[in-house]
Amino acid sequence: MSDRRPRELGGDTSLQEELRRRNRELEALHRATLDISGELSLDLILERVVARARRLVGAEYGAIAVVERPHRIIQFVTSGISDELAERIGSPPAGHGLLGVTLRDGERLRVPHVGRDPRAVGFPPHHPRIDSLLAVPIVCRSPFRGNLYVGNKRAPGEFTKDDEDILSRFAAQAAIAIENAHLHRRLRSLAVAEERARIAREMHDGMAQVLAYVNTKAQAVRELLKRKRTEAAEAQLEELANAARSVYTDVREGILALRASADAESSLPEALAGFLRRWQEQTGISVEAELPSKLHLRDGVELQLLRIIQEALTNVRKHSGSRRARVEVCKNAHAVVARVRDDGNGFDLTARGERDRPRFGLSIMRERAESVGGRVAVDTSPGRGTTVTIEIPTG
Repeated sequence: MSDRRPRELGGDTSLQEELRRRNRELEALHRATLDISGELSLDLILERVVARARRLVGAEYGAIAVVERPHRIIQFVTSGISDELAERIGSPPAGHGLLGVTLRDGERLRVPHVGRDPRAVGFPPHHPRIDSLLAVPIVCRSPFRGNLYVGNKRAPGEFTKDDEDILSRFAAQAAIAIENAHLHRRLRSLAVAEERARIAREMHDGMAQVLAYVNTKAQAVRELLKRKRTEAAEAQLEELANAARSVYTDVREGILALRASADAESSLPEALAGFLRRWQEQTGISVEAELPSKLHLRDGVELQLLRIIQEALTNVRKHSGSRRARVEVCKNAHAVVARVRDDGNGFDLTARGERDRPRFGLSIMRERAESVGGRVAVDTSPGRGTTVTIEIPTG
């Protein structure tokens, strides 16, 4: 009995140490996955994937090769190599030598001694020395195809089968994050196409009412000139000139609105704050803003909310007569709520628009809100200003 216990105890100790090691690997894999799973920018995902891959297996260098058929590298993202060294190395690799093995075959590759492998050719001048190499494919259903490489094990020894397995598991998680980024990019592309169609329709409606107004005034001027009523004709021409100036202002404001958009690099509050600063400078109307520091909404909602607020501010400029406006955006448990207030003239909701031109702004805002499941409410009456409230569910 006394002879067997030390061996059993030693066996238990080894098993416990192996379990602890496996647990550390799983925790590291979990942290690495969390680091990339919430990102939607493909370029940033690739940078994080290669950096995390190096840490997972303790490698000095790392790289991702993004490829397209037939086996051509179109993007090469590195980690562990300075910008200066990358510039000295020059163009991305062409996929010859060891890199091409994974590129062509789509299989894992583990090389303990790169210098002894006859396939290790094609390293450019200034490339850092690579003693050991580990590569796994990143398999996606999207058009993305890539391979993940790490080089030079920091700890004594070479890359192990365990390193290969954990890197392969991480590559599978990276593929999911990359798929998500591709879907997000596709949704944004579809949203852009839809937005262009909507803007074209709105421009058509806006121009149609302006042209109808111009046509009516031109006919009036013609009749007044026939009757020798020069002063009345000049008054009509002045109204035409005012209409032209108004259209010019609308176009400038439309261009300003189109330049403001929320994307992967700028949040909705940032895009809106930038727009409000420029809009205030362009119109001379002061704007107070109460915006959250961060606001993340589902695809399509941010763009529509931004455009509705912009349209509400256009109405402030064109119809309110106010020199002040206030924009508020907040988010509660169920919805994002935005308000645009002014202390101007107000108006009768049941009446037609200014002069003989119908007002399209409110219908445009309501259409945009309804397209993302929201609603627009207008609180106004003559002489007491206007408040436009936009409420969009977040569920």
